[in-house]
Amino acid sequence: MLLKLAWRNIWRNKRRTIITIVSIAFAVILSSLMRSMQLGSYERMVDNSVRFLTGYLQIHKKGYWDEQVIDNAFTPPSNLQKKVEGIANVEAAVPRLESFALASYQTKTKGALVIGIDPQKEAALTNVEDKIVQGKPFEIDEKHVLIGTGLAEYLKLSVGDTIVLISQGYHGANAAGKYAVCGLVQFGLPQLTNQAVFMPLPSAQYFFGAEQLLTALAVVTEHPKHVSSIEASLLQEVDTTALEVMNWRIMMPELIQGIEVDNISGIIMLMLLYVVIGFGMFGTFLMMTTERLYEFGVLLSIGMRRYKLQLIVFAEIIMLAMIAVLVGFALSIPLISYFYHHPISLSDTYKEAFEKFGIEAVYVFSLEPIVFTSQAWVVFFMALVLGIYPLYKIWKLDPVNAMREGR
Repeated sequence: MLLKLAWRNIWRNKRRTIITIVSIAFAVILSSLMRSMQLGSYERMVDNSVRFLTGYLQIHKKGYWDEQVIDNAFTPPSNLQKKVEGIANVEAAVPRLESFALASYQTKTKGALVIGIDPQKEAALTNVEDKIVQGKPFEIDEKHVLIGTGLAEYLKLSVGDTIVLISQGYHGANAAGKYAVCGLVQFGLPQLTNQAVFMPLPSAQYFFGAEQLLTALAVVTEHPKHVSSIEASLLQEVDTTALEVMNWRIMMPELIQGIEVDNISGIIMLMLLYVVIGFGMFGTFLMMTTERLYEFGVLLSIGMRRYKLQLIVFAEIIMLAMIAVLVGFALSIPLISYFYHHPISLSDTYKEAFEKFGIEAVYVFSLEPIVFTSQAWVVFFMALVLGIYPLYKIWKLDPVNAMREGR
């Protein structure tokens, strides 16, 4: 009976009800958008760093991570790659040979990161072929290179030109060579775009005098949640006396710390948003209470118990909050889904400023369920807490004064 009365009371004043529902639904949408953009940026940052630099897991020689030089390359066992790819949830095992070299063209010279890759395997990690903005990819048996657009711009070279690479090879061997540039690539990480030189793995091994050697075997998985189980399986398959297995969290602690610090600031901003939203919601509840003072006074004067009146009003608040949260939930899903599939790219003016800090100039959004559920629960809880005011007002209400003030 009380629930039926509460439901009828909600729709007795449609304007007031719609204002309340819209204010709460808007709070859900706004907070969900803000949190989705924040989590999406973290996911993009991690994915860019992991897929372009290390892989979610990496197998390398013991001591390589502390001293990343070509002399710490290792000879992979013949069946290592098949063993790794046979582990559940492993998408691919990508061989790499990395070291630094001086890249030169005419009178320009710059330090470059030379990455020897297997084009077919690399598609699962950096997917370098899709990052080509000019030119074409190379085959594993060719002696061509792909270079980042930032490096090409600095050296003032283009597709078809020849780049000179000079470095120190394995165990102090001289490393020098000339390579035709077959394509230019652009990544989400500016520092990679400004430094990277991709070379077929056999050519890189020959260039550094490191035949059959690798600096790392990067392990790719579809989702970061599988990393722990894959790492446990790898430790059983790998000779840990000579090799070590490291996950991306250990290899990139600065990234984790940066995300944690930024997350704290994001939560503070979200709390400020909740404060603003809370005042708006409180205003609607205050209006709802003030408009019904005469009604409350009449009901109490004819003998209705206060606790029953409070139960009815509280049921109204719960119903309003549930309807509003569901509306906000339903509207935020397609909105965030659109931005998830169509990230917001910033203009060239902002792009230059962002890239100075090594950040991709794009706002991406997350579709993780927690984005929607957490905001919906928080706003629903806020509505219940703010709904204490009408209950308190009824508890302290004097029927005569209420009828006088409510006229």
